[in-house]
Amino acid sequence: MRIDVTRDVFRLEQVFTISRGSRTEAKVLTATVTDGAVSGRGECVPYARYDETLDSVADQIAGLPGDLTIEGLQGLLPAGAARNAVDCALWDLAAKRAGRRVWDLLGLAVPQPQVTAYTLSLDTPDAMQAQAAKNAARPLLKIKLGTPDDMERLEAVRRGAPDAAIIVDANEGWTAEIYADLAPHLIRLGVRMVEQPLPAGADDMLAEIARPLPVCADESCHDRASLPGLRGKYDMVNIKLDKTGGLTEALALKTQAQAEGYGIMVGCMVGSSLAMAPATILAQGVAFTDLDGPLLLAEDRDQPLHYDTAGVHPPSAALWG
Repeated sequence: MRIDVTRDVFRLEQVFTISRGSRTEAKVLTATVTDGAVSGRGECVPYARYDETLDSVADQIAGLPGDLTIEGLQGLLPAGAARNAVDCALWDLAAKRAGRRVWDLLGLAVPQPQVTAYTLSLDTPDAMQAQAAKNAARPLLKIKLGTPDDMERLEAVRRGAPDAAIIVDANEGWTAEIYADLAPHLIRLGVRMVEQPLPAGADDMLAEIARPLPVCADESCHDRASLPGLRGKYDMVNIKLDKTGGLTEALALKTQAQAEGYGIMVGCMVGSSLAMAPATILAQGVAFTDLDGPLLLAEDRDQPLHYDTAGVHPPSAALWG
């Protein structure tokens, strides 16, 4: 079996900014696994926050043996972008070999469309109000915050989209004191959930302060090994394939997290439809879905995911799985 890695770049529709910086394009790696007859593909987004680069992740994939299996892969690479791309490529390969869909191989029901959040980039309050007004018909908006001027931005978004449900992602940008001050206003403005308000590794105060609305672990939750460290601090976990290292661990994390009483959010990095496709299986029945990566792009894969008023639909077999 041969594993090939290519680098792909997708232009964004507009500059995308979070508290850690801005970007104008999505740089991804595509892993293609070929057995001589059929091929499977998976995509990952190396993330500097986790000390990943395009080069380091490509090197991890290049070092894998040719006699690879889904089960064996889990012990060969750690949770992260490299394992994600290969794990998803192996699931795609298995589906094509069997002539069946991945959810059928997993014994799951046919995925249904899921309403997805649409992310508003961090910007000036006026610009964020304009973004919100442009997308006011969307049922769920996600706001990137994590700055000293967050209240003004949040008020502006609510003015622009008075009826949309809102979730907030601070991207580790607050302190416990800032969050405690903001929480009553978040509730007043109808925010449904706040994601990663404090830095991972410095979030113990979440167990000491009131959590009047659900708090979701993102950077603090990677795979099942993360769960013991979340107890008493978080109400939900955000599962992303690039953090778990693929669909295999993501499904296991979802099952265990639900058993331990956590609500589930399924999120994504900024990538193409190929990166989101496996996550549509994971997103079935969860509290929040945030698979809007392709909606932020100016260009996408052939046979892209379909989005409409019902949400994000499962992939065609021509795209993945």
